Amino acid sequence: MKRWILVLIPLLFLGGLITWRLQTKKAAAAVGSQQRDARRRAPATVSVVPAEVRDLVKRFESIGTAEAPLNTRLSPEVSGRITFLQVQEGDRVRRGQVLVRLDASELQAQVAQRRAALAEERHRLAQAQISQAPTDASVATDVQQKEAELASAEAHYRQAVQNYEAQLGAAQASVTEMQGRVEGAAATIANAEAAIRSAQANLDNALAQQKRVEELYQQGYIAAQDLDDARAAVSVQRAALDAARSQQKSAAAAHAAALAQQRAAEQQAEVVKTKGKADIEAARAEVARAKAALQYARANRARKPAYRANLAALQAAVDAAQASLETAETLLSRTVVRSPIDGFVTARHMDPGAVASPNQPVLEVQAIDPVWVTVPVPEEVQQQVRVGTTATVTFDALPGRRFTARVEQVSAAVDVTTRQFPVRLVLANPKGEIKPGMFARVSMITQQVRGAVVVPQEAVQERDGSPFVVVVDENQVAHHRPVSVGASDSSGVVITRGLQPGEQVVVVSAMPVQDGQEVRVGGRRAGAGSDAPSGRAAAPAERRPASSGPPGASGPERATKDGERR
Repeated sequence: MKRWILVLIPLLFLGGLITWRLQTKKAAAAVGSQQRDARRRAPATVSVVPAEVRDLVKRFESIGTAEAPLNTRLSPEVSGRITFLQVQEGDRVRRGQVLVRLDASELQAQVAQRRAALAEERHRLAQAQISQAPTDASVATDVQQKEAELASAEAHYRQAVQNYEAQLGAAQASVTEMQGRVEGAAATIANAEAAIRSAQANLDNALAQQKRVEELYQQGYIAAQDLDDARAAVSVQRAALDAARSQQKSAAAAHAAALAQQRAAEQQAEVVKTKGKADIEAARAEVARAKAALQYARANRARKPAYRANLAALQAAVDAAQASLETAETLLSRTVVRSPIDGFVTARHMDPGAVASPNQPVLEVQAIDPVWVTVPVPEEVQQQVRVGTTATVTFDALPGRRFTARVEQVSAAVDVTTRQFPVRLVLANPKGEIKPGMFARVSMITQQVRGAVVVPQEAVQERDGSPFVVVVDENQVAHHRPVSVGASDSSGVVITRGLQPGEQVVVVSAMPVQDGQEVRVGGRRAGAGSDAPSGRAAAPAERRPASSGPPGASGPERATKDGERR
């Protein structure tokens, strides 16, 4: 019996302890549930900022490399030992400046030898021309003389033909002229007779007009001046009639004289025709004799082709010697290497005494004013970069210096290695401070929106792919507001639709804010028990932006600490 009691007492104690522990946990769970429900029903603590109107400038920044627009590797066009090379790395050189000279003694000897060969070939050609000249001159003189005689005979023949044609034409023209005069005189007679008839008719008309005017004057309808004018017109017409009759008599006399002159001109034309034909036949015979003499003179030139072939061969030898001399002089000029550009020596690969060849560069010269800066640009930015766009460039090697560059080229093809588009900027470098290979930090404006409604990036949220912001009204109630977003930069996003300037948007919240939920701005609860009057917005100090608060504390941390203090 005692044994059972000893066993039962520990079991009862253990059971009571377990029961007490279970009840304690249940009570703690209930308290925790009540606290969670209280927290869920409590207003969310948020930080808000007003939507502001400002200019949004979107910049693209990247790292580029300075490059020389011209990088020339200089090597001689002929092989030889270097006898002159005085420039060093970093020396400035000018276009056309002599940089390298090679040993040219062998080429100079070749030039002298070929110049002597050219002189010898020219001497041979001159001797052949001297020996040929007398014979060619005699034959040429005879041929020229006969050609001149033929030309003279042909000219005489043409002159005879022209004289015949001219004299005959003149005689025929004279006959035609006399015929024209006869016909003209006849026409003049006819015109004079017509003029007489016309003058008579005009006189009759003037007399009738005078009679009418006198009658009107006597009746007092017109002035005396009109009567005088009518009488003057009658006098004029009488004078015209007398003149026409006188002209008729003169035309008759001219007609008789023209008939006599016509007969004389016809006789002169027959005389000219007979004499002209005789002169033409004589000139034609002279031309035939001159042609025969010229043909005989030209037959003596059969030996000239051999002389000409010999001269052509000697001239070809002179030309070949001249070309050989020019080749040697060209090779001699290639022993001197000149700078093709204005720039700086960036590398020196050989020293005086070394043997240079066309395949081995001796110097490298780069032009660095202006310089290029090449930067990689992503595909989405490449569409916004245009030739002529300005950019700000800085170099770590030149602290505190800012340079302005201009976009010169925008590649149309992507670099397969970086998957970005190379963009080349041109940058003035008059003092040569920027060296090829220096790293450059490039900043350029790719987009600019003026007078836009802008909110911080953290204020914009997404639900089902649609952007929205949480707006807190004057009653401290949150509302989900769908918006349309535009361009953005590192400090904000442009709201193109759905938000007005000055509206308060949530940027930081201790917990998710539901649509229509009551919130605390900056940790202060809105509504009853709040320091702010009901239905009015909290004071500006209570709606400070997320960036306000103790230095070093983030937005969520400040909101949480404010809630804890309250």
